[in-house]
Amino acid sequence: MLAGRVLGSATATVRHPSMKGWKLIVVQPLAADGKTPEGEPILAVDSLGAGRGATVIISSDGKGTRELLQSEVTPVRWSVIGICDER
Repeated sequence: MLAGRVLGSATATVRHPSMKGWKLIVVQPLAADGKTPEGEPILAVDSLGAGRGATVIISSDGKGTRELLQSEVTPVRWSVIGICDER
């Protein structure tokens, strides 16, 4: 699991059938301080409705993502599993 900041959404003109109807977002992973960018941005599916600038928790749990998308052959690895409250 990683905390990250939503940079925006992504649009794909061609998608794997398992991704039909799912929102794709670009997430910048954050360091332990919750503010400093760390690593390259990640593409994730979002079932919770996170908006630009939101802090989210993403997971690379392949089994969880396959269950979420109801597909055993999906190429998707990352999914949003939580939206953090702002302080």
